[in-house]
Amino acid sequence: MKSTITQTIDNNADRFKAISSFIGANPELGHEEFQASSRLTEELEYHGFQVERGALNIPTAFIATFDSGKAGPVVGFLAEYDALPELGHACGHHLICMMSIGAAIGLKSVIAETGGSIRVYGTPAEETKGAKVPMAEAGLFRHVDIALMAHPYYTYEKSGESLAMDAIQYEFFGRSAHAAAQPYEGINALDAVLQLFNSVNAMRQQTKSDARIHGIISEGGKAPNIIPDYAVAQFYVRSATRKYTDELVQKVLHCAEGAALQTGCTLKTSFYEYSYDELRTNETLSQVFTDQLGEMGIDPQDIEIGKDHGSLDLGNVSIQCPTIHPFVKVVGEKHMLHTKEFRDLALQGPALDAMIFTAKALAYTAYEVISSPELLQRIKAEFAAAKK
Repeated sequence: MKSTITQTIDNNADRFKAISSFIGANPELGHEEFQASSRLTEELEYHGFQVERGALNIPTAFIATFDSGKAGPVVGFLAEYDALPELGHACGHHLICMMSIGAAIGLKSVIAETGGSIRVYGTPAEETKGAKVPMAEAGLFRHVDIALMAHPYYTYEKSGESLAMDAIQYEFFGRSAHAAAQPYEGINALDAVLQLFNSVNAMRQQTKSDARIHGIISEGGKAPNIIPDYAVAQFYVRSATRKYTDELVQKVLHCAEGAALQTGCTLKTSFYEYSYDELRTNETLSQVFTDQLGEMGIDPQDIEIGKDHGSLDLGNVSIQCPTIHPFVKVVGEKHMLHTKEFRDLALQGPALDAMIFTAKALAYTAYEVISSPELLQRIKAEFAAAKK
């Protein structure tokens, strides 16, 4: 069966590389990925998938499905294709989307024998307001048995963890006045923002080691001789779990409320981006992917332990179904993500070859699971235990 998967992906490798290269050369920001979404959905339809465009009324989102017509597991592959401002595809999303779509097309070649169905989720705007969040809230992953994707990198790394995150805006409203002639008539909103930062900094000693609280002043006044009547701070509040992140959010809110009280300002809070849950890697499923890399010639010693890479919207998916997010080597030099150096190398031939290699590894992983009811049960048992 794996030879059939291999042959299918190899036979389409030039098509997959051409699409990836096109997306890489035409970067589009989150929720503006119209060219990418069009090329990807057209390719899936060409290979017999039924495509729902504009899923959840998100114009560049899609869900592509292929059903074998036989009972069996539902395999989800996640595709990302948004770019970064100014940097383009410096996170390798032009590779991610074709890793997943190539894997789905490869798996389709054998699913008539194994049974089950395949879903490819086109998930826009991972870098900003990730579409996986509303998709998860709508329950689109609750009936998926396993969800897979892989991320380009400069080395191999097992699927690890990510931080839960809330993005919160604190607006302070005061009263303007001439800063020299009548300062006593003013209520300084910038003072409230500064007090918020000082309070958060004082609080850090009493937070757990996985806490990350960082912010900016996005609005602090218009001129030095005018007491600011409006000031804004935006914060990311993160930790290793949703539960502790919620606790931290309340603590920062208390700091903001105290700052408003001390300065005489009024306070308005809001979420300015989606909230991300922590990634819960399914270790059983992760090991299957690692085993496939080993069988494909990757030395296990070259596969690093999973690390924390910040926050990502796949965490919200991992709360609903067994999920993995390994990193795979696509460049031969050590360059970090979100750099021009990584972007340039990720557009070249070796990275495209690595994309095809990874598509096979993802397809093999899914095949191992859907062809082994005992393995799938172990994956589900681990997931159920983690939820409890």
